Amino acid sequence: MATIDSQKCAIIGCGQVGASIAFTLVQSGLFSELVLIDINREKAEGEAMDLMHGVPFAAPVSVYAGDYSQIADCGLIILAAGANQKPDETRLDLVHRNTAIFRNLIPQITFYNRNAILLVVSNPVDILTYVTLQESGFPENRVIGTGTVLDTARLKQLVGKYLGIDSRSVHAFIIGEHGDSELAVWSSANISGVDLDDFCTLAGQSESHDALHQLYEEVRDSAYEVIKRKGATYYGIAMAVLRIARAIIRDEHSVLPVSCYVRGHYGMDDICVGVPAIVGSEGIERVLDIPLNDYEQTQLLHSVTQLKDVLRTLPDQNGTVS
Repeated sequence: MATIDSQKCAIIGCGQVGASIAFTLVQSGLFSELVLIDINREKAEGEAMDLMHGVPFAAPVSVYAGDYSQIADCGLIILAAGANQKPDETRLDLVHRNTAIFRNLIPQITFYNRNAILLVVSNPVDILTYVTLQESGFPENRVIGTGTVLDTARLKQLVGKYLGIDSRSVHAFIIGEHGDSELAVWSSANISGVDLDDFCTLAGQSESHDALHQLYEEVRDSAYEVIKRKGATYYGIAMAVLRIARAIIRDEHSVLPVSCYVRGHYGMDDICVGVPAIVGSEGIERVLDIPLNDYEQTQLLHSVTQLKDVLRTLPDQNGTVS
């Protein structure tokens, strides 16, 4: 087994999402080597060439198209392969197509590398993170999905805009499915330590249930609105991937609402779902059980039920549905 190089990253899938991730990572200076893999080798080659032309404006990095044999020493492998979400299509509608794609590519990953951290980006991300965990046989801490990191960023941006403040001062989470059943944790939301209710009063803004629910609905429906206008979302998720990658490569011990395997947390078991976790160089260090009120707890369990219902529709490798 090759020695793992934390400065080498592979991106599998060079569509709009994968290419945007590559572009973001090239500018970040986090990696010295990026290998791009796609079923369309020429597409991967073209993306690598285009990115390398911009390297003189960034930190030194080698970007090239490769095959699975070249991921043997990668410390981080990003899975962005799969079908795109179409207008009026939910993320869960993608599940059978993308599960089949993942069941084809995961054995090719594990044949060459069993020591990397796998970061799942493709949708439905919670289902595919679970599939990746089961199919790869990797330890739970080294299989991570982007979860609700982007949804949480969307919430911070909208709350910041609503209150007229820097979105980085907003501390709140979206948790659950990265999809229609996700929920906002308003009960612990705060603005740089000031309770959200109190800050809204100070800012002269309504903190009514209707106002907050409208912000939540905008977050939940954000992807649909973007897809309707431009066909796909890719810049926001690329920046979310960078945030997670930075936490891993720099061993930041950051608290991020990634999709991870839960075992007894929040009354849930045997599922991957977006919940706050400490992320560092070993992947998931610890899943955090943040306080939820009764309504939020009920909504989270509903979200998990939705995911488990979908998992039961997936055929196993023999084509059998449980």
